[in-house]
Amino acid sequence: MSRSLLALLCCALLLPAAAAGRNRALWATINVCDTIAHPDTIGIRGSMPGTGNAGQQMFMRFQVQFFQASTQRWHNIPKDGDSGFQLVGNAAAKARQSGWRFIFAPPSGGSWQMRGAVTLEWRTGSKVDRRVKVLTSAGHRSSAGSDPQGYSADTCVIS
Repeated sequence: MSRSLLALLCCALLLPAAAAGRNRALWATINVCDTIAHPDTIGIRGSMPGTGNAGQQMFMRFQVQFFQASTQRWHNIPKDGDSGFQLVGNAAAKARQSGWRFIFAPPSGGSWQMRGAVTLEWRTGSKVDRRVKVLTSAGHRSSAGSDPQGYSADTCVIS
């Protein structure tokens, strides 16, 4: 494969990710993290832009990841840490938001650092038109379901 073709392919693959990072309606955040009202709970909220196409459906999948200090890597929580894909509405809307809460038994003698990963899909029938995965980040303006009001973080520690 020629270098110019390889460079073109790399740019084509990176462009959607770069464009997604600039879209203000495309994000994920932690909006609940082990509070008095929601003990041992992590809440993840996501936002995705519509396409203007009422025939297209929008889906979100919420997953919890934990940080393993020994490997310095994030890992999906395989049991009870995955919402599966949830329909959030048609794509005619300017943007759609949804969220999911996960409850975990507190770890004995330690704590878990967690984050969220939200996979967003735009589908026409059974065909996936576009898929984007977004990790949780702080500073998003959505108070729906947050505890405390307006809370937005990139990670959550449950101890």
